[in-house]
Amino acid sequence: MEGTPALGSPATRREAALKVTGAARYAADHTPPGCLYAWPVAATVAAGRVVRVDTAAAAALPGVTAVLTAADAPRLGPTEDAELRLLQDDRVPHHGWYVALAVADTPERARAAADAVSVTYDTGGAAPDVRLHEGHPGGYEPEQVNGGYPARREQGDALAAYQDAPVRLDLRYAVPPLHNHPMEPHAATAVWDADGERLTVYDSSQGAGLVRTVLASLFGLAEERVTVHSEHVGGGFGCKGTPRPHVVLAVMAARHTGRPVKLALPRAHLPAVVGHRAPTLHRVRLGARPDGTLTALAHEVTTHTSRIREFVEQAAVPARVMYAAPGLLTAHRVVPLDVPTPSWMRAPGETPGMYALESAMDELADAVGVDPVELRVRNEPSAEPDSGRPYSSRGLVACLREGARRFGWPGTRGPRTRDGLLTGAGVAASTYPVYLAPCQAVAHALPDGTYRVEVAATDIGTGARTVLAMVAADALGVPADRVTSVVGHSDLPPASVAGGSSGTGSWGWAVHEACRALALKLARRDGKVPEDGLCASADTTAAVKQRSPYARHAFGAQFAEVSVDPVSGEVRVLRMLGVFAAGRILNPLTARSQFVGGMVMGLGMALTEHSPLDPAHGDFTARDLASYHVPVHADVPDIEAHWVDEHDKHLDPMGSKGIGEIGTVGAAAAIGNAFARATGRRIRELPLTPDRVLAALAAGEGPGGT
Repeated sequence: MEGTPALGSPATRREAALKVTGAARYAADHTPPGCLYAWPVAATVAAGRVVRVDTAAAAALPGVTAVLTAADAPRLGPTEDAELRLLQDDRVPHHGWYVALAVADTPERARAAADAVSVTYDTGGAAPDVRLHEGHPGGYEPEQVNGGYPARREQGDALAAYQDAPVRLDLRYAVPPLHNHPMEPHAATAVWDADGERLTVYDSSQGAGLVRTVLASLFGLAEERVTVHSEHVGGGFGCKGTPRPHVVLAVMAARHTGRPVKLALPRAHLPAVVGHRAPTLHRVRLGARPDGTLTALAHEVTTHTSRIREFVEQAAVPARVMYAAPGLLTAHRVVPLDVPTPSWMRAPGETPGMYALESAMDELADAVGVDPVELRVRNEPSAEPDSGRPYSSRGLVACLREGARRFGWPGTRGPRTRDGLLTGAGVAASTYPVYLAPCQAVAHALPDGTYRVEVAATDIGTGARTVLAMVAADALGVPADRVTSVVGHSDLPPASVAGGSSGTGSWGWAVHEACRALALKLARRDGKVPEDGLCASADTTAAVKQRSPYARHAFGAQFAEVSVDPVSGEVRVLRMLGVFAAGRILNPLTARSQFVGGMVMGLGMALTEHSPLDPAHGDFTARDLASYHVPVHADVPDIEAHWVDEHDKHLDPMGSKGIGEIGTVGAAAAIGNAFARATGRRIRELPLTPDRVLAALAAGEGPGGT
């Protein structure tokens, strides 16, 4: 690692060589002696109960060791996540729910056995209820939404201010169900020791510590008797942020058979069992003066959840952060349906919420004849509108100005015609909160002059190992190539999950404090390290739990230029630019990769990604990468990512904000706004597929929308 640069300079990921040579070992790469393989049986009805499971044909196949059902599967202990209470009773809460598990000596034989299981259901003759609409009679307003935010907030009298406004817009937008599809599907290898008192699991997870806690409860073990390894993870994006059915089933099968068991979920199963971004229906009402300054902002969201666990996408929450409006209303309504439980998907809440809000702001700019960049600047708040707290830093205007300069805005805004294609450019703002979680870390000084830091962080491909070593080196005042970071399993000092763009801030804070403490110990010894080394630890729980008097958020501005083929209806993004204000950028190389990756995800949301629910069977119709279209290289244009310098002393000791998700937040709105500029038509439901584009173009000229 000689020559590894200091914090704030670009550094390649330390595990890069392992990954490109195939030496990095993922969850399914661990094959203990005597390992068996499991394959789950998914329910083919959306609601009902299991009447009978016939396993005779499956059990008779060669190599089959067991076929578990609710009648003979191990009994599970308590859990707050009902999606993990597998094979415990006869209920079927949604299509794809696991009703049996085949175990055999090869993956192929396990799959054949699963296919041979015959299941009889009782649905009561009722059709599944999977359609979300605003007036659904089963809808209600929850107390809280994801993230612990109140479901409803109001400042002033937003609706009265709206009615009195000289300019009024009442707009509706829709975002369909969306799915995480990490390159590495969910997989786990479970090993019990000989007496069944200790469990070791290799799991594709964003948080080994949380998996350990849940497994210990489910299987009646003390946490110290469970070790979970998540050393390398091939993508997560939120769907690996909590324990999923695969790891519970693998542990159940290993306990039942007395042998190690490996289970890798088929990709076709992922939409039903590892969470999804719930569909959201948005009503956005903007009241403004003729110059575009807001007097009222009301953002109301309707979404769905399952019948077994409430999860409410916090899509109206970003409107509480963004713009100054004397009247501000944000509210959520949720409808329980016969669907799988939604969950985290990269930048939950902010991504669909900001799509609707930033599309509405663009429509307001057109209505009052103000440039969209200038409109956002005019509505810049002096404090967070919802809480009244001052911002620790707010670089949105700087991002808008710098982005406009780099993009050539407004000269490139359009619309224009080029080679028969309609072209135009759009802009959108983005925001994401600063989340910090308690963490512990240990730092070691070794006699050979090197250092080691240990923390149960999970590197999901973002370069966490590298940046934590850089944080440690910065705190110790030594070159980074003398520091090794150890992450990826639950026996290390406890850490939060890799989610909410909170990892670097949370883990880095603990690493920084442990290294500062170690540096003090070394100073007292004149730098001399004893033969058995020297160590120091840190626990940030108390510091993190102190409520900050500041509103802490990252911000960004994203620009896009698109072309639209009026004959085929195809939309192509020609170029994208993002400029972000995210505190101190600790590793510019991996940060730029994160920003670009987020914008690519937003591009997919805008143009290709959606997953309709089959109203007859209650299942998602797009269950593989042939039917669920994510962007490929040919879809991705020239993408630039830049940032403005922020020196925010009200964050963690490094002065950093999370960057993993803010790149996604504004991308879809920027593309949708560019489409509207190119065509003069507004499509208010994603994605912008050719059929919708052709229908919008056929509707004629003008600002109308669909």
